[in-house]
Order: sequence, then structure tokens, then C-alpha cells
Amino acid sequence: MTDQTHPSSAPSQPSSSNEATATSTTRDASSLPPEAIELATKLFDHARAGSTTSLQPYVQAGIPPNLTNGTGDTLLMLAAYHGHAETVSMLLDAGADANALNDRGQSPLAGSVFKGYMDVVRVLVEKGHADVNAGHPNAVDCAKMFKRNDLLAILEGSQAVNGNT
Repeated sequence: MTDQTHPSSAPSQPSSSNEATATSTTRDASSLPPEAIELATKLFDHARAGSTTSLQPYVQAGIPPNLTNGTGDTLLMLAAYHGHAETVSMLLDAGADANALNDRGQSPLAGSVFKGYMDVVRVLVEKGHADVNAGHPNAVDCAKMFKRNDLLAILEGSQAVNGNT
């Protein structure tokens, strides 16, 4: 969240041919067949839209739950930033990393705090055991900065439970 008041701080919107990269193996998207790029774009769109029922079969079939786009946004980051708790939960169940930072050092938790999505924050801290101190700014700093005391209480409760003090 480099600049929380500027729209460019949001996770990236769909891009052309550099949309897909897997975190486990970094591969230049230009070497992928057009069909793979098209599929990846569709998957990122499903995450942004919260289309859990459309995304889940792909993840169950082996699409990496930590698939990232050209700017390091994971499927989880996009679902969290756009307020889709059900999709976030499904991705966490599939093994997505709740603490994966994008190329700007942003975490899914800080993004959901910034946007004010309480249900997503709860899923990330309770189910995903997200680190409230990960990223810059981290989720606690975002909650304080934007006076989100409701979310700050969830984050501080998480710290006590998870031992992240």
C-alpha cells in the first residue's frame, strides 16, 4: 500500500501477456502459449470477481493456489482486496499463502484492512493465520492510519492468539 489514497496502490488490474507467473517457478510469461495466458487472465478475473464456484475447479485440478500475476498479486491478494471472503476461504483451504506479499510489499491482510472488508480480515487472521505485521504498511498500521478501530480490535486479538506480539 505505497500510497493508500491513490488508485495506483491497488493490486494490478488485468494486463496483457504478463498476467501469469507461478510463485513456485518463475517463468517469463512471454514464453507461455497464448492459451495459458488466456486461462491465467480468466483465473485472475474469477478471483477479482469472487467467482468461487468458477475458480475452485481449476484449483482442485492443480492450478497453484499461489499463482501470481506480473506484479506479484496472488489469486488470494485479488480476492481479498476486492472483498470476497468465500473465495479467500477456498484459496486458503487449497494452501494459498496468507502472507505472500506482492511486488510492492503489500499483503492480502493489509489490503483488506485498507478497503474495510471485516469478513475478509476475519477469514485471513482466523483461518489463514495471517501475520498482522507483514508488508508495508502492515495491517495494524493501515487500521491505525484509517482509524478502523473495529478491524484493529480483530488484528490485536489475532496477535494475542497467534503470538505475533
